[in-house]
Amino acid sequence: MKLTAEEQQMLDGAQGRATQKAMEILVALGTIYAAERMVPVTSVQIAGVSYDNLGEAGLHWLSEMADGGGKTRVFTTLNPAGMDIENWQALGISEDFARNQMRVIDAFAQMNVVTTCSCTPYLIGNTPHYGQHIAWSESSAVCYANSVLGARSNREGGPSALAVALTGVTPEYGLHLEANRRPGVTLHVAAKLPDNNDFGALGVVIGQKLEQFKEKPIAYITGVDQASVEQLKSFCASVATYGGAALFHLRGITPEADHYAAPDESLAITQADLDEAQQSLSSAESDEADFVSLGCPHLTLNEIARIAELLAGKRVTKEFWITTARPIKQMADRMGYTRLIEAAGAKFAADTCCVVAPIKGRFKALITDSAKACYYASGKNKFKTIILPFDEVVLAALA
Repeated sequence: MKLTAEEQQMLDGAQGRATQKAMEILVALGTIYAAERMVPVTSVQIAGVSYDNLGEAGLHWLSEMADGGGKTRVFTTLNPAGMDIENWQALGISEDFARNQMRVIDAFAQMNVVTTCSCTPYLIGNTPHYGQHIAWSESSAVCYANSVLGARSNREGGPSALAVALTGVTPEYGLHLEANRRPGVTLHVAAKLPDNNDFGALGVVIGQKLEQFKEKPIAYITGVDQASVEQLKSFCASVATYGGAALFHLRGITPEADHYAAPDESLAITQADLDEAQQSLSSAESDEADFVSLGCPHLTLNEIARIAELLAGKRVTKEFWITTARPIKQMADRMGYTRLIEAAGAKFAADTCCVVAPIKGRFKALITDSAKACYYASGKNKFKTIILPFDEVVLAALA
């Protein structure tokens, strides 16, 4: 790799041990992927924040980087933590876990990371422009940034994302290069997509179709006339989870789609495909469900407003988590939505979500609108699942 004079100084240790370690990580990555140079980034988002995933080994490494003088050089936020930083007791989180989770947050804070914990950084001010190079970690956020915003990011691991934050540069390979952003297969959708769960099911179907290729192509999707922010974040989460996709082009909607002609190789997606995917995501009967969660990925303010409208004057009968970013929760506070939702017995779980919180063994079956949440509820936490449209999820919490 060809390094600038300043990058070489970082690698030689002239700017501190933590910066040197960070540059060593990036040079190793660049060498592995045959990058010719580093490129400056404008923002970073770091995964590997929950103590449930990090453990003491991961925390020790973070502390080493913080104590070694590591400081961020670009705007950097965090993925969800394992708990609501302010309201963990109400969510049944143990004091021991809370203490360790705060050690993680404090280590990031020591490095000047903005300790807002969210899988939707694009909703809370960490919003890159079209064509900007970034280094994000969370799979759905990477997919959203590349596809919907037209920014450029590989899917980083937690250590490599932190390394980019501490140096301000990343190796130029993968999706940072124009040649690697070209679509390889056309997927035509001939089905109705009225709600978030339908876009989640579409992500499952497309993800499974992409997995059939020896070299996974970038999807060029046709037949979808419109999609809201909420539906796009649901789709990004699903296609990233079930197909490992970090980029797609959606004709008429995403900004790079018009750059390319639809690839000749084409596959059709029917209503029957989506119905089958929906059925595959539900393994529980309604009377088995004891946990309801919305916000995977984190909810928008519009979604919280809708929950407040549906819950006003009513009481939930199940554990019901509303997961969102802290800044969105603060806006909900000001708008009066929080008061209505909490009066109904539902609980806000800011800073965290049902994927990374330590809840294995606490519940039997989850009701959600998120295909991604179903994947992790089943695989990680061994819950049964039910997927429903957004409004029906809220109503199920009342039944």
